[in-house]
Amino acid sequence: MTLIGMLHRRIDPFKVKKAYACAAIAKLEKISFFYFTYGSVNLNQKKINGWVYDNHEWIRKEMDFPDVVINSISPRNEKQRKIHKLLKENCLFTSFPVGNKMRVYKKIKKAKQFSNSIIPSHRIREGKAALKYFETHNTNVIKPLSGNHGKKVLFVKRLENEIYHVIDGNNSYNFLKDELTHLIDNLISVKKYMLQPYIECKTKNGLTYDLRLHVQKDGRGEWGITLIYPRISGTNKLVSNISSGGYRGELEPFLIEEFGDNYLTIKHLIEQFALSFPKHFESLYKYEFDELGIDVGVDSSQKLWIFEVNWRPGAKHREFEVAKRLIPYAKFLANKNKKSISADKE
Repeated sequence: MTLIGMLHRRIDPFKVKKAYACAAIAKLEKISFFYFTYGSVNLNQKKINGWVYDNHEWIRKEMDFPDVVINSISPRNEKQRKIHKLLKENCLFTSFPVGNKMRVYKKIKKAKQFSNSIIPSHRIREGKAALKYFETHNTNVIKPLSGNHGKKVLFVKRLENEIYHVIDGNNSYNFLKDELTHLIDNLISVKKYMLQPYIECKTKNGLTYDLRLHVQKDGRGEWGITLIYPRISGTNKLVSNISSGGYRGELEPFLIEEFGDNYLTIKHLIEQFALSFPKHFESLYKYEFDELGIDVGVDSSQKLWIFEVNWRPGAKHREFEVAKRLIPYAKFLANKNKKSISADKE
């Protein structure tokens, strides 16, 4: 029987809704499932003191290394990296990183098929050089290369007389050219940043929004749509991330409200993209993905733009929808690997 292990940071599985959802789906699918952390792995014996859900409770149980690891987290220290390496040598992993925003941008641009949908992006290496991009676009976005859930994202608009209006969350400031240069230099001294022209995607009420396309592989290893939903800023903030104060809506009512009689055309555009892009994107890497969270927007010309591609999109409030695809996919990986090993022996 296939054995699946879910690697997570929290010690207590009772506090992880996704763990319960995965355990429930695994039981329905007649697949063995357990939960564990880095700290519960015995390197010498290659055993795991994990948690198994049985009779309405989580019970401690010593387990063998699983066939497949649902790797929900990355290692944080040397000890965890050592455990991570050993697990990877002995088990299949479901998830792999896509890299930072610039890496994703360069891959999509080079492949060309969806290059018309990506926002021109530039790595910022010094504040003075960043200002040249305001000659072609009055308003630009400065954001960290690695995801920050909408935090530390600056919206900068060039005004007259070399004055720049900067919006940082709920705060806004006016800077002279030299002051903005100094601000950017300070930012990039701590973290890597990039710059993009601002693509405006707003509701009729003037609220910023984007669309999260959550796609996953199923039990046949094929991509499918788990959920598509709009994320709308709760105020006049220019970021729509839920963790930054935005809220989640329902797709069809949102599209009807914003696009009226044309909503079905927009819905079809989004769904077709959600089904075609993941397969193409995956082909740009040496490994396969289990799920992606793709953030897109539709501008006033009804053109679709790719804002970001995430490899661990989260599952808050949709744990069972995710588990219904994740567990069968993990079993698919295990069976595929067993067939490959059998073929090699023949």
